[in-house]
Parts: sequence; structure tokens; C-alpha cells
Amino acid sequence: MTGCSDSCGPDHAGGCAVGDPALAELQSSGLDRREFVCIVAGCAAVLAGGCSDLTHTQYVRDRFRELTDDEQKEIVARIEKEQTARLGKELKVGVEKARPGVEFGYALDLSRCIGCRRCVYACVKENNQSRDPQIHWIRVLEMEKEKGIDFAHANPYYDAEQVPRPGHFYLPVACQQCENPSCVKSCPVGATWKEPDGIVVIDYDWCIGCRCCVSACPYGARHFNWAEPNVPTEEVNPDTHYLGNRPRMKGVVEKCTFCIQRVRNGKYPACVEVCPVGARKFGDLRDPNSEVRYVLEHKRVFVLKTELNTQPKFFYFFGL
Repeated sequence: MTGCSDSCGPDHAGGCAVGDPALAELQSSGLDRREFVCIVAGCAAVLAGGCSDLTHTQYVRDRFRELTDDEQKEIVARIEKEQTARLGKELKVGVEKARPGVEFGYALDLSRCIGCRRCVYACVKENNQSRDPQIHWIRVLEMEKEKGIDFAHANPYYDAEQVPRPGHFYLPVACQQCENPSCVKSCPVGATWKEPDGIVVIDYDWCIGCRCCVSACPYGARHFNWAEPNVPTEEVNPDTHYLGNRPRMKGVVEKCTFCIQRVRNGKYPACVEVCPVGARKFGDLRDPNSEVRYVLEHKRVFVLKTELNTQPKFFYFFGL
């Protein structure tokens, strides 16, 4: 079954009406929760085939954050077993929770960034992003110094072997980890939310692929898997987090999580570690001795699209 029945009527706009006979038919058809919601919503995952190949969601359950610790461990153990068998290498899926009193923030020195894109590919490697088709959580934009920050004329396809180019500067963009995230508000099934440490996460097993969050994000930071993600076995990072870099499936949305599998274990995000010029700063916004707090207190910082009141925790500054 790939859509609603004819009883939805000619004015059907992607979902069945409450009480529609088709709804009862679907409910008794043996579909799991995600397949059922996908079909009722008429979501993009149906069109992309994302609801037909469900590796992880094999029964109805609550969102991951609403499960008990024992229930989470049971699900994680099953995912680890399945993925280890599929990949031919042992995969670890962590469930580390936010540390009390910690709120992560990020700062980027645009006067130092040289546009080398090392951050882009370190992120791909760390977070198991698809190689074919390519998915990049970080996008670096080349801009002209005379025009300042000008997204309309920014060039994301510049030659990274010829950087930095005279008269230009580089502005990397990824998830801004907003305090007031429009993507979270737009999700019709609650598959995405903001964690206590400020990281906006996605439960891939709850995502129905409707892409409402993709449309709502003003930073272009969310990416939809139109095809089955492809990561060669030898390139898979086996150290993962359930809400972060574990292997995804076709028909779901993904994005940057500040390398949740690293930062909740006391490490820097991969992009921070790899930056050859030290342009990236990361830390606890509530720690007065952290790098990011130093930047906020001693530099003139700004956020992108401040007029939207999303209140990003990703800050930009010119350090020189």
C-alpha cells in the first residue's frame, strides 16, 4: 500500500480526514507506526521509498527520549547487532545524555578561516555521511570582502585548492543549534527537539520524511536522504550516538549535532580539531573559563539572520 484510499476525495491534499474509512483500513493492515504515519501524512518519504525499508523501527514505540533506560538499551542493542551484521564490523551506539549544567556554544573567526574545507570532510568522516550521493552537513561559502556577508552572491563551489583568494573571505554554515528552533516547531510528529545541553537532535526512527523541518530551517542546515546512504564499510566510523552519527536510512532528515558522540564524552567536534588555522572555538556557554565564553566577552560577535529570533548558539566574529 503506497497511499490513501480513494475515499479521501478529490480535494485530498496529502492526508486522510479523521474518521475516514481508509484510516481504519490502514490501522488494521499490519503496518508499523512509521509506515502508517507516512501513508496517512502523504509524506515525501513515501514518494522516495523511505517507508518501505525500515531497518530499525520494527514495532510501535515512544520517542527515544521518552523511553526508560532499559528500553533504550534494548533498542540500542538491537541496532548494534543489526548494523554489525550488515556492515561486517562492530558498531557501538552510545546513549550518553546531556551533562547537567552544560550548554554548548560555537564561535567561528571569519578573519582566520581560509576556506580549505577540511572541516567539511572531517565532518563527513566522523559522522558517517553518505559518500554517494554526497551529503555534507557543513557548507563553506566564498564571499567578496567589498560586499560583506551577501548570501545572494556567495559561491559554494569555489576551488578549494586555490584558497584563500585575494579580496574574498569564507563563511562556513551548518546547524546553528538555535535556542528557538523553527525546525522543531514545524515537525508534525515530534521527531526533532532541543536537548538540555542545547543540541538540536533527530530521532531517525520517528522521522517520517515530510521535510517540514527542511523548509522551516532558515540556514539550509537540514538534509534529506532521497537515496539509501552509502558509506563504504572500511570508512564507517563505528563510534556512534543514537541521536547523532549512527548510520541513517533512506527517507529521513539529518544534520549537524555538534558531534554529540564526541562532545558528551569530553572531546571537541571533529571540525574544531581539524581546522588548521584555529578559526573554530567550542565550549560550555555556562563556563566562564571556556573558549567560547572568552570570545563572547571580548569580541564583537554576530549571528546569522538575527531578525528571525531563532537565537543561534553558533556565533561569528572577526578576530583581527
